[in-house]
Amino acid sequence: MANAEHGVRGSVATDAETRAGTARIVLWVIVAALAVRQMTVVLRQPPGERLTDLETWTGENGVLRVKGSLYDTDRFTGTPFAGLVLKPLGAAAEQALGIAWTTVSLLLVVALGVVAARALPSPVGRRTALFAAPAAVTLLMVSLPVRNALHLGQTSILPVLLVLVGLLAVRDHRAQGVLIGIAAALQPPVLLFAGLLWLTGRRRAALTGGATFAALTAVAWAALPHDSWTYWIHHVAGAGLGERPDGLANQSLHGALLRLGLAGPLEITVLLVLAAAVAVLGLRRAVRYARDGQLLLAVSVTGCVAVVVSPASWQHQLLWVLLAVVGRVGKRASDRPVWPAVVVLVLTLPGTMLLPNMAALHPVRDNVVLLAALAAACAVPFLPRTSPYWLKPVPTDYARPVAARWSRVPLLPFWRRVLTRPNLLLELLLIRVVYSAYAKVRLAATAGRPTAEKHGRQVHSLEQWLHIDVEHWFNHKVAGIGWMRDFFDYYYSTFHFIVPLTILGVLYVRRPADYRWARSTIGFATLLALVGFWLYPLAPPRLMPGLGFIDTVHGVQDFSKPDYGTLTSVTNQYAAMPSLHFGWSLWCGLMILILAPKVWMKPLGLLHPFFTVCAIVGTGNHWVLDAAGGAFVVSLGFLLTWALAGPRRLVRPDRDPVAEGDGRPPADVRPLAGSAGGAGSAGRGSGAGGAAAST
Repeated sequence: MANAEHGVRGSVATDAETRAGTARIVLWVIVAALAVRQMTVVLRQPPGERLTDLETWTGENGVLRVKGSLYDTDRFTGTPFAGLVLKPLGAAAEQALGIAWTTVSLLLVVALGVVAARALPSPVGRRTALFAAPAAVTLLMVSLPVRNALHLGQTSILPVLLVLVGLLAVRDHRAQGVLIGIAAALQPPVLLFAGLLWLTGRRRAALTGGATFAALTAVAWAALPHDSWTYWIHHVAGAGLGERPDGLANQSLHGALLRLGLAGPLEITVLLVLAAAVAVLGLRRAVRYARDGQLLLAVSVTGCVAVVVSPASWQHQLLWVLLAVVGRVGKRASDRPVWPAVVVLVLTLPGTMLLPNMAALHPVRDNVVLLAALAAACAVPFLPRTSPYWLKPVPTDYARPVAARWSRVPLLPFWRRVLTRPNLLLELLLIRVVYSAYAKVRLAATAGRPTAEKHGRQVHSLEQWLHIDVEHWFNHKVAGIGWMRDFFDYYYSTFHFIVPLTILGVLYVRRPADYRWARSTIGFATLLALVGFWLYPLAPPRLMPGLGFIDTVHGVQDFSKPDYGTLTSVTNQYAAMPSLHFGWSLWCGLMILILAPKVWMKPLGLLHPFFTVCAIVGTGNHWVLDAAGGAFVVSLGFLLTWALAGPRRLVRPDRDPVAEGDGRPPADVRPLAGSAGGAGSAGRGSGAGGAAAST
């Protein structure tokens, strides 16, 4: 019996190891595919649009030149020492240099990810140790700093790697100082790491780093005196090179102050005071994390300080912020993904996708990377390893599992119904990013005006056959009555977003368990609608020439224009089937019908989809069948959520014998009604079982 049990355990362990090994291989294959894609993207661009910073070295006929100043153009922003190192590249042809440069840069990214993965603070779980390196390399590959460095042909990856190797992989203090000095000679703000070495007791390494930096800078000054004067004196350590210092590409404190309108002596004074405060506070935090055994986090915090205080921090120099993803923040397990999600989203997506285009949010959107660097350097309360929550955060409370209704469609075991309220910041970020991605795909989902009009005629013919073609009659009826036209125009353009967001907000505050379920249903419906937009571009009635519809919202249009009705800067006008205007309104009505605590509220919820279908048809923006399509995708959204997660109503045992150890199923269960009180009681209830439900 003992041998049999040991054999079963050994077999299970072997299967787990096999699955883990397979997953790791898959991750490395993804890394290789990303590397090939990045190289292909760079090399397929025209010569004048790729490796633009290396064009400093390109002369006539595509042959690299070595004569003249490094700073004849504003494209080269590196130090004179970097230019001195790159001089030997003048012997290579441009095409060969592009291939070699991109290949070496990708290899440096892989090395950077491996070094960072091996520097994770202990203890490190076995699964983390297996997946950390390929996951880190993948994240680096898709980050904006790496993509920007590959596109421009910049050396900004090398200083980061030299610092990581010097501080995390090399034990000899003199070698550490030499590596830091070389990195600082390539990127001067890196000299701040000498201060970290000094404050952590490695004073010989700090002195060696400063001496190495001074020696290499002196060598470059002797070899390139004119360029050195231009860089260090005329442009104040390169601050005036490249793009305008007040441009959005400069994510330093100096750039932000210039964008806010400060200039001259006042701006310099404010910059010096703020930079000194950030440097003192950030280095103190970095020293504390280094002494706590989180050296990688200390390196990231110091790098974030360098980003903030540097006169110019261009996009390809912001990898330090990405390394801050290793910090652990939050006592609750449900809060742990918030900081990593913020860092990853900020460093992989443009600010326009993270925040809406509102004037009040422009200062935040324009400085989003700087704000992330400031937060990492000065504000984010990273947990020390001595915290009791470091390895054991407060667990998430889950509902008990619900059996699958269909034996052939089992509930996903990882899709667990969380009873507690999700983190608001993470929720807002994810909703914003998903909506931005949805909007971009929706814009791209078009096949041109002829195809859309052909589909419009198909839908119109089908409606005539079904005797439901009431659009023309109702559209003219609405257009002829002033108050009705104004009401439906306003309803069409306003309530589409307000009502769903209001319902989600109320559910988030009052009924968190139902919020996750409701959010999943509308999410699935929206994704399914996106498939419809892509596969079946459809001209709405107002864009169908010859049918006599009146566009009450946009006014009279000229059908003779060849580009009429195609993509605009706001929306794809042929994304009509299915109608999300009606689909979302139907979802709102069903949410109110299902969850409203008062009986009289439930029928009122159906008024919104009724007014919406009248608005979309009366304004000429949708066919009746578009509304049917919206109802269909919403029905599929509810069905998918039910199939994957089970019913909305949860069950909770009064006494869980399994948890108490007797092994019998619970004898008494009661439904969680889903009211505010029910959700609260559920939050105090079972948290042991992994419940299948919407997440």
